Amino acid sequence: MPDRSPLTEHAAALAGTLLGKATHYPDRYDASLLEPLPRAPKRAELGLAGQPPFVGADVWTAYELSWLNTRGKPQVALAHVTVPCESTHIIESKSFKLYLNGYNGTRFASADEVRERLLADVNAAIWHGGAMQAGAGVRLTLPEDFGAERMQELAGLCLDRLDIACDRYGPPAPELLTAAFDEQPVQETLTSHLLKSNCPVTCQPDWGSVQIAYSGPQIDQASLLRYLVSFREHNEFHEHCVERIFMDITRYCRPARLMVQARYTRRGGLDINPWRASHPQAAPASARTARQ
Repeated sequence: MPDRSPLTEHAAALAGTLLGKATHYPDRYDASLLEPLPRAPKRAELGLAGQPPFVGADVWTAYELSWLNTRGKPQVALAHVTVPCESTHIIESKSFKLYLNGYNGTRFASADEVRERLLADVNAAIWHGGAMQAGAGVRLTLPEDFGAERMQELAGLCLDRLDIACDRYGPPAPELLTAAFDEQPVQETLTSHLLKSNCPVTCQPDWGSVQIAYSGPQIDQASLLRYLVSFREHNEFHEHCVERIFMDITRYCRPARLMVQARYTRRGGLDINPWRASHPQAAPASARTARQ
């Protein structure tokens, strides 16, 4: 009987994508370019099945969206796309870039029509034929509102100030994590700009900043920073890295409440900013950081 383990299924899904292949860039709208990848195999690696023990979303920003109006004049906008973590699939980022590039030579009557088309196509991809439990969100920022776009660093105490020795660069080493279980619980927010992982197929570097807000046993900051550095040579998509960080901290540090978000630098005009939380909460402020 053929091996259909989660890892095998994940490898098979990646093999069918455009990652790592010479690619023709279309200039006409084509929804079929969007390639969904299932979340389940990577979650199975974390021991998760069924409903995950977190809420959250993956927030994409597309900086290179353009289309033609009905008279053929180019239009531009920023697109903010929110993919709920409940969705069965993520969208492979290169396919998203190709899909968005297809708008360049396509005429639309209005920005609202572009937004509605984006919303319908993203929803179809992230549920991949299944029943939609939570819809995506799409917001366009037009040029007249570009000046209102914010740049803001992640709030919290930065772990990077610590003068520590690091020698673990992959795979991620959750056993480094420690917390003060015999002391009074705390509530704090910690950040680092030293998160780096690699694309699981092309091995291109993905650079990010991470914010960890929690209440519970105080996490040893040096051990947390060493743990984050241990992703440095790890191959995994942005969304999966954030879920791994969330689950590792949950299991090794046992916080009462936890929120993890990462803001990754853009590649190909797209940035991806996943966040996961143990309890329902308002989404973190979606303002780009200096490196984005």
